[in-house]
Amino acid sequence: MSTEPEPRAETDPEQSGHEPSAGEPLPKRRLAVVAVVAAIAFAFDLVTKIIATATLEGREPVEVLGGLVYFQLIRNPGAAFSMATGMTWLLALAAIAVVIAIIWLARRLRSVGWAIGLGLVLAGALGNLADRIFRAPGPLQGHVVDFVSVFAPNGDVWPIFNVADSAICVGAVLIVLLSLFGKDYDGTSTRKPARQGKTTAERDATEDDS
Repeated sequence: MSTEPEPRAETDPEQSGHEPSAGEPLPKRRLAVVAVVAAIAFAFDLVTKIIATATLEGREPVEVLGGLVYFQLIRNPGAAFSMATGMTWLLALAAIAVVIAIIWLARRLRSVGWAIGLGLVLAGALGNLADRIFRAPGPLQGHVVDFVSVFAPNGDVWPIFNVADSAICVGAVLIVLLSLFGKDYDGTSTRKPARQGKTTAERDATEDDS
């Protein structure tokens, strides 16, 4: 009968709530998670834009969910939620820079939460960048397809947006929340775990005082 100890299970600092010490195994890299999340979100954005351009062109806003949402097609030369119109080429270059930065950081990711958040941001940046490159009026000048207006048509309550815009916002919020809770991109925690009772030295000192 073998008496060899069982191999120690890999510890994920994101779950244990502490930074890995020297020699402690790090959690797995999460590049695949970024790629899968980005691919799914990008495909969803692309498909919905194709459907929107095929069915909403030249139509009045389509009311759904009792007026909670309106579908209507606009061509947006600006940033997310129709901001910074007239700066299309600069926004395209900024999107390229964001994509490169996320791809570079993704190689070092060990946090699942961060991987999901960055995957969503990457998909959103790629989705709108594809419009700016391949849609009229030309490369780096293309207008982004937006088609969702909430609470009222024509973006009267909230600017008209698309799936890519939503992915960017959800991903960014997730990353901010992880940062606030002390979860870093490399799977470590910047918050030290609460102390579980007194140390031996503190207990001895207390007993001496009594």
